[in-house]
Amino acid sequence: MATIVANKEFTGNPRRQLAKLFEVSLKLTVPDEPNVEPLIEPGKFGDYQCNNAMGLWSFIKGKGTQFRGPPAVGQALIKNLPSSEMVESCSIAGPGFVNVVLSAKWIAKSIENMLVDGIDTWAPTLSVKRAVVDFSSPNIAKEMHVGHLRSTIIGDTLARMLEYSKVEVLRRNHVGDWGTQFGMLIEFLFEKFPDTDSVTETAIGDLQMFYKKSKLRFDLDPEFKEKAQQAVVRLQGGDPVYRKAWAKICEISRNEFAKVYQRLRVELEEKGESFYNPYIANVIEELSSKGLVEENEGARVIFVEGFNIPLMVVKSNGGFNYASTDLTALWYRLNEEKAEWIIYLTDLGQQQHFHMFFKAARKAGWLPDDDKTYPRVNHVGFGLVLGADNKRFRTRANEVVRLVDLLDEAKDRSKAALIERGKDKEWTPEELDQTAEAVGYGALKFADLKTNRLTGYTFSFDQMLNDKGDTAVYLLYAHARICSIIRKSGKDIDELKRTGKIALDHAAERALGLHLLQFAETVEEACTTLLPNVLCKYLYYLSEEFTKFYSNCQVNGSAEETSRLLLCEATAIVMRKCFYLLGITPVYKL
Repeated sequence: MATIVANKEFTGNPRRQLAKLFEVSLKLTVPDEPNVEPLIEPGKFGDYQCNNAMGLWSFIKGKGTQFRGPPAVGQALIKNLPSSEMVESCSIAGPGFVNVVLSAKWIAKSIENMLVDGIDTWAPTLSVKRAVVDFSSPNIAKEMHVGHLRSTIIGDTLARMLEYSKVEVLRRNHVGDWGTQFGMLIEFLFEKFPDTDSVTETAIGDLQMFYKKSKLRFDLDPEFKEKAQQAVVRLQGGDPVYRKAWAKICEISRNEFAKVYQRLRVELEEKGESFYNPYIANVIEELSSKGLVEENEGARVIFVEGFNIPLMVVKSNGGFNYASTDLTALWYRLNEEKAEWIIYLTDLGQQQHFHMFFKAARKAGWLPDDDKTYPRVNHVGFGLVLGADNKRFRTRANEVVRLVDLLDEAKDRSKAALIERGKDKEWTPEELDQTAEAVGYGALKFADLKTNRLTGYTFSFDQMLNDKGDTAVYLLYAHARICSIIRKSGKDIDELKRTGKIALDHAAERALGLHLLQFAETVEEACTTLLPNVLCKYLYYLSEEFTKFYSNCQVNGSAEETSRLLLCEATAIVMRKCFYLLGITPVYKL
């Protein structure tokens, strides 16, 4: 009975299915230890291994047990394992590891089912229903630069993986659309365009330049500075003329951001800092009523254990700041949006700020003390993008690198490489353009996602657009090659999916089949650890396993053609789902 439940519940997730089987076995083996979690992981000597015997032994040896050491516990776990079509054999290794070899027939059958029922049947199920992913979050009136690349790309991938795992994701763009800088921008706008109604994007021109010029006036002209500071007070007081000018600047900026998001195929819903303004006073009041807020040198602060400086929530002039907005946004997400998991993406430099306000929220009783229990919050920090000199990546003129320039260059270089291979003669201009974009942007994203986000990485177009090694270009080529093998067979692949059978008789076929089946647990691991590089590594190894299979097993024209074409198709489907989760557009011919 247990096996039937396991198979239904975790289709395409052998690790979970084995855990279900070992759960039954653990209850029978040590009935007096009710809450033992099965410890299943990919094995060194089998396909998987169960690692419970050693831990259990140290737990039960003083309790008059009939077992004589970990290997005996392991043997009992094997003996009590419910029979299942998925398990070929079990054996004991070393101090009590239980090695499990899966049945090749069962692996083949699982892949056949996926080909008929679709890859979504392999999606993992997480214990959380609704999550907020707060990512990208540029500042209004400033251009998106290379620093926004990581937050946008990593955030999008985490959101895609959670969505695939049946979580409702609220993708939030917490843009910097409020604060003192708007005083100088609005005053400068009034000076340049006394009739603000007629202001258009073209009139303002480059918003970045507009920002720089207004900043220069602010720094050099005391009278202008005074006006700008008054403008902030008027804006925050709700003066309609100032509100209108503010809305105009935000709109122009927003349109610029939208172009970048469109190119990167990233979807976001904007709820900027200003959105939370109406709620701040009540939230500060709630925190005060709990005795958390104290007076300190004229400001109002929360003292947080483990930090030398307090968290300031109201400035000495009565104004609010980042902490007040962030605490209010967290309150809103928990109470109004009913999110169970809130994930913030910023560079590691902001880690302390997040840890402080998370701790304040725990102190207020908004979050449980245990950071693994829901509702929970995570700061997903990442390292810097570095230049060849190992310093922060900048232009030759030591300016910040604009994101649009990076996208343009990635596409241009990718197009040049395709033209060099004569593709402009074979393809329509549209095909050339779309492929250059898919490969260029894909290369940019994969280079960022494949490194562990906690470390920085050196930005290099030459490396990321290389068609050898661990790059998107190599992986997109590998996918196109598989599509070409299927096309050349001349067979109707949809018909084969319905009628054909898979046999994994050759070692390379079996290794590929097993790797395909480990897709779901990989996505699950990438979601729970919030590390997209886990999925990148899986995808790269998948293409390596396919290469071994293709080098050893003839596909077209062989006696095993049907089975092997189905393996090709299954590999292409899993690769495409990986590409989708990484925000990369697949290419079908190269």
